[in-house]
Amino acid sequence: MATLGPDDESFELKQDQELRFEVENAPIEIEVTSGLAEIFGVELVKSKKYLFPIGAKGAVFTWQGCAITMKNARKNMTYVSKDTTPMNYYMNVHIILEKQRDEAENDSKRGPITMIVGPQDVGKSTLCHILLNYAVRMPGLNRKPIFIDLDVGQGEISVPGTIGALVIERPATIEDGFSQLAPIVYNFGHLTPTANMDLYQHCVERLWKSVDERMNKDAKTNASGMIINTCGWIKGDGFKCLLACAKRLRVDNILVLDQERLYQELKRDLPKTTDVVLLHKSGGVVDRTRQYRSEARDKRIKEYFYGSRLKPFNPHSFDVKFGEVQIYKIGAPVLPDSCMPLGVTATDFLTKVVLVQPGPSLLHHLLAMSFATTEQEIIDTNIIGFVCVTNVDMQRQTISVLCLQARPLPCTKLILTDIQYMDSN
Repeated sequence: MATLGPDDESFELKQDQELRFEVENAPIEIEVTSGLAEIFGVELVKSKKYLFPIGAKGAVFTWQGCAITMKNARKNMTYVSKDTTPMNYYMNVHIILEKQRDEAENDSKRGPITMIVGPQDVGKSTLCHILLNYAVRMPGLNRKPIFIDLDVGQGEISVPGTIGALVIERPATIEDGFSQLAPIVYNFGHLTPTANMDLYQHCVERLWKSVDERMNKDAKTNASGMIINTCGWIKGDGFKCLLACAKRLRVDNILVLDQERLYQELKRDLPKTTDVVLLHKSGGVVDRTRQYRSEARDKRIKEYFYGSRLKPFNPHSFDVKFGEVQIYKIGAPVLPDSCMPLGVTATDFLTKVVLVQPGPSLLHHLLAMSFATTEQEIIDTNIIGFVCVTNVDMQRQTISVLCLQARPLPCTKLILTDIQYMDSN
C-alpha cells in the first residue's frame, strides 16, 4: 500500500457504515484496500483507484466492513456517518421489486413500474441509481430494467429540457454512469414543466408509447419493469403533474422520499392498486443552490458535446445556410377565450408547431434535430440529437453550429429550445 501523505487519510468502516465526501478544494482519490464497498450501488474494485474531481459528492457504503484510503481527504469534507443509513430500507425495496420481477417473468407479464417522488434535494436520482444497479447485478437473471427520467431540469439521459428512457443492461461505472447506448429522447425544450404543462404531458404520453412498444418486443425488459425519476416540483400543479404522469406510465409502486404530506396525498388520490411507500432520505443529501444547478446544467451540456475526461468527444463546427433547414418552435402565445376561434382550445396553441425565421435570437440556443416529415410528427417523434448555435451571420444568411457529427446535418428539421449554452472551448 502506498505511503499516506499529510492530507491523505485511511478509514476503517464497520458493517452498514457510510463514508461521505464532498470534493471542494482538490480532487479525491479513493481506493478500497480490503473488504467490499460500493457507491450508489456500483461495487468498487479492490485496489483500483477512483478519482473524483472538484464538485463531486458521494458516499462509500459497506454491507460487511472495509478499509479505504483517500488522498486529499483533509483538504475536503469527508466523514464517517454517525446516523443510521437508509440503505437497509433501500435493500428491502430492491428485494420486493425482485419478487415482483420473478412473478412477472413466470407469468409472462409486465414487471413492476416504480416511480420515485419527493421535493428537491432528497436523493431521488441516487435512489434510482441504487435500485437499477442492484437489479442488473443480480447473478444469472439478466435483468434489463428501463430507466425513465422525467426531470427536465437536469437531464440525466440527454441534455436538460428533455425526458428520456434507457434500457439498463449492466451496472453504471463510477466515471461515466450508465451506458448511453440507444436512448429514447423527447424534446420538451424548457427547464420546468410549468413552462408548458400540455406539451410536457404530451411528451410523457409519447415516451410511454415508445417504451411500451420496446418492452413488448423483449421479454426480459418487459419482466424487469421500470424505474422512474421525477422533478422536485410537488405542490399545486406539480402534484397534479405527478398524478398525471403516474396514470400515463401505469405506475404500480411509488416511493416517496422524506415528504409525509406528499405520501398522504398520493395515498388519498391514487387507486388502491398503487402501492405508495414512504422512505427516509440519506443524511448525506445536501441542498443545492440555484447557481450549482445552473453550473450542473452547463456541465451536462458540455459533456454531451465534448464527452468526459476518460471518453472525450471531438465535435464539429460548421455553417448552415438559412435555406438548408426549417426551424420550428412548439407552443404559440395563448389568446383569451373570447379571441379563440370556434372549437379551438388553449391546448391547441400550447402544442402548436410554429415556423421560426432564423435571426440573432437563435444565438447560443440548443436546437433539437428531428427526422419528422410533417409538423405533427415534430411533437410526436423522438429526437436524434442536438446542435448548439454558436454564431448567426445575417449578411451571409448562415448559422454556425456545434454538432457531434461532421457536415452535413443528418436532418433538415430543427426545433428551437429555451436551453442555452455558451460554448467556451
